[in-house]
Amino acid sequence: MTDDIVASVVRQWQAVNPELDTGPMEIIGRINRCAALLQQAEDAPLRSAGLTRAEFDLLGAVRRTDRELTPGELARETFSSGAAVTKRLRALQDRALVDRRGDARDRRVAHVRLTDEGRALVDRLLPEQLAYERAVLAGLDEGSRDELSSRLGELLVQLEGRLGGARR
Repeated sequence: MTDDIVASVVRQWQAVNPELDTGPMEIIGRINRCAALLQQAEDAPLRSAGLTRAEFDLLGAVRRTDRELTPGELARETFSSGAAVTKRLRALQDRALVDRRGDARDRRVAHVRLTDEGRALVDRLLPEQLAYERAVLAGLDEGSRDELSSRLGELLVQLEGRLGGARR
């Protein structure tokens, strides 16, 4: 077993209550700790472009689907609340990275598309972001990365099936 902060916490709990099954903590605790550390790092290429991960996720969703999306579709694509999507879209529109146009048949519906500037930014940033993420994972060999990806995928499918897509 690795000697990380979670291992230390588990040892402390086992000293206080040896009958406690800390197995779930060993997995969930590590996932949560990794997520927190990755969020603290704040995605250097995105930060240098003045974007948050959540804003980049919206831009990326429009780019990878290669079509206009409604704010509701963007919320589903990015596991975000409608209010969060609206706020992020406003900021991206202020920066001229997305356009919104009303629906001819239903004025309550908006369609979001990337501007030329938005498309160019995503196309420039994605390779930089992937290189950054590759560097973050550089301590794991390819086999370990593949296995970790596979195992996390299995967990994600199970959680999505039982808990549904969590909103952020």
